[in-house]
Order: sequence, then structure tokens, then C-alpha cells
Amino acid sequence: MNSFAPLLLVEDNEDDVFIFRRAFRRAGLSHPLQVVADGQEAIEYLAGAGRYVDRALYPWPSLVFLDLKLPRRSGHEVLAWIAEQPELPGVPVIVLTSSAESRDLQRSRELGALHYLVKPPASDALAELIETHRSGFGPVAATDGARFAVDKFAGRPAG
Repeated sequence: MNSFAPLLLVEDNEDDVFIFRRAFRRAGLSHPLQVVADGQEAIEYLAGAGRYVDRALYPWPSLVFLDLKLPRRSGHEVLAWIAEQPELPGVPVIVLTSSAESRDLQRSRELGALHYLVKPPASDALAELIETHRSGFGPVAATDGARFAVDKFAGRPAG
């Protein structure tokens, strides 16, 4: 039995899910992975609503990887919903998106995203990010720090 809480991947593109799973395996990560395909489904999972009501089957995630461009509800809408739910336990959210647009980065940061990772994630960067999360880290404090997170965890030199 795995003792790690699951990670939640919110991604509508099956190719990106495959790439994430492959990077996850290559990084040697043993966390269980739950995948939902759109923003509304992510909210239902986090709220423990609908098919996700059974927390034994769908436990609270220790970390959420969230795409921004999703059907039904966008990643930014999911981040805003999370911020409006004081009764829910906090969950760190890492935006995992193909968008390197500064406005998406800034908006994600404003809505509480911990990091911003540009697809596709390098296996070692993914492992480092999850290990950093397990060790405990706080929100990105400044735009420069957020840019560093984008650069460092996307496998590009910071600068």
C-alpha cells in the first residue's frame, strides 16, 4: 500500500497525460496519481461531490497539477474556486500549461498557484518539484521568483 497522498492531475489532453505519466515514472515517483479531464471535474473532486464523494477511493490530494486551458471551467476558474473555499484544507497547486504568457503566469500567481510549469515537464524537474513540495515550501513571493520557477522547473536556465 502506498503511504503517499495522491497527486491530482487536471488535464484534458490525453497525450499530455501520457507525457506526464512517463515523466512521473522516469522520475521514480511512487505517489498515486488521480487524473480528471476538465475544470468542473477538478472542482467536484476537490469538493468531494458527485462520483468523488468517497474519500477512501478519491482521497484529498497532496498536490494539484492544473492545466489552464480546460473544458467547462478554466484552470484560473478552478484556482479562484479553491481560494473561495475556506472550509477545505489547503492544497498546493502547480500550474502545468503550454502557455508561457506573462499574463497567465501573473494571474495564476494572484489566484494562489505555487509554481508555474511549462509543458512538457522534464522528468528530473518534475521529481525535484514534488520533492520540494514534500519538504515544504511556501508560495512564490514575487514575479521574479515566479519567473525563476518557470525557468528552473521547465528545464531552462533562469535569467
